Amino acid sequence: MANKDYYAVLGLEKGASDDEIKRAFRKLAIKYHPDKNQGNKEAEEKFKDINEAYQVLSDPEKKARYDQFGTADFDGSGFGAGGFGGFDFSDMGGFGDIFESFFGGGGGSSRRRNGPVKGADIEYTLNLTFEEAIFGVEKEITINRNENCESCRGTGAEPGTSPKTCPTCNGSGQVRVQRQTPLGSFVSTSTCDRCGGKGTIVETPCSSCSGRGKVRKTRKIKVNVPAGVDTGNVMPLRGQGEHGSNDGPPGDLYIRINVAKSKQFDRRGNDIYIETHISMGRAALGVEITVPTVDGDVKYTIPAGTQSGTMFRLKGKGVPKVHSNTRGDQYVKVIVDTPKNLNSKQKEALEAFMEACGESVDGEVTHKKGFKDLFNKK
Repeated sequence: MANKDYYAVLGLEKGASDDEIKRAFRKLAIKYHPDKNQGNKEAEEKFKDINEAYQVLSDPEKKARYDQFGTADFDGSGFGAGGFGGFDFSDMGGFGDIFESFFGGGGGSSRRRNGPVKGADIEYTLNLTFEEAIFGVEKEITINRNENCESCRGTGAEPGTSPKTCPTCNGSGQVRVQRQTPLGSFVSTSTCDRCGGKGTIVETPCSSCSGRGKVRKTRKIKVNVPAGVDTGNVMPLRGQGEHGSNDGPPGDLYIRINVAKSKQFDRRGNDIYIETHISMGRAALGVEITVPTVDGDVKYTIPAGTQSGTMFRLKGKGVPKVHSNTRGDQYVKVIVDTPKNLNSKQKEALEAFMEACGESVDGEVTHKKGFKDLFNKK
C-alpha cells in the first residue's frame, strides 16, 4: 500500500487530528471487520488497508515522516499483507473496547470491576399541594436503598476474615485471551469467571448480608422544598443514593416534583390567572371587588365601562421565583354576565335604558350612541 493516501483510506483530509484519525478508524474497523463480513474478500482487504493506515497515522514519528515524504516505506519493518504480527488490541487504550463484541472481551481500558464504583442514583416523586409549591415546605420522605453491610463493612466477608486475592486473575478481575484468526494473532481481555471481575474471592461469606456486602435499608430523609417549584422540577440531593462498592462514593437522590392543580388559580410559569364575574350594571358603573390571591383576598376597583374579557394585573401577586426575592404577577380576567330570565320590572328598566341610548327594542337605532358612550361623556 506504499504511496497510497492513508488519509483518504480513512476518509480524512490531510492534517487530521489524532482524535479524528482514531474515530475514523474505529468506525471503519467495525464496518469491515472479518467477523462481520465472513467470506467477503473485499472487506478483508479493506480491513487490512485501514489497519495499515492507522498504524502509520497513529504513530507521531511515522505520521510526521509520511506527511513529509508521502510514503510508508521507511524502514522495511512493514505493515502490509503479512497481517498484524500479533497485534495486541488490549494495549490500545479505549480503542480496544470496540473489539469486545468480536473477541469476547474488552480492551485494556475496560473499567476494572474491582475498582471503586459509585453507588446507583435513586429517583423519588414528591407530590405537593398547590400552596406547598407556592410557598415552599419541609417534607419527610421514606426511601429504600442498598447500603454497605455494617457487619462486614461492605466486603462481603464474615467479620474476622477478609476477601482473598483471586488466584486466576491475580486480583485484576480480568484474564487475557489470545486468539488466532486468518488475519493474525489477537489478544483481548475478558472478565474473570472465577471472581466475576471483582479480583477477590470471599471464602467465608458474611452471615448478615450473605456475602453480598450490601443490605436493603429504609431511611427517612427531610427535604426542604423551596418556594416556587413546579411540576417537572428536579431537586438533587447529593450523596443520598445507594452506597458505592469498593470504597466508591454514594449515588445521588433525585426528587422529582409533582404539583396538584388548584381549583381556583391557573398557574402559568410564575404568573397566576383567575376569572371573576360581575353583572352588566356593575361593569357599567364601576365597582370595588374582592379578588382572591395566594396571599389572601385583596380589594380592587373595576373602572366604569369595563368590557367583558378585560384583563387586569396585580403586580407581584404571582408565584415566587425559586431562590429569588422576586415574584410573578396575578392577572384577573373580568367576565361581564348578561342577565337571563328577566322579570317585567327588569325588562322595563332595560328598555328604558335602551331608549336613553337611542336604541329601540326592535333593533332600530335612532341615535348613533352605544352603551359605552353614556359613560364616556366629557
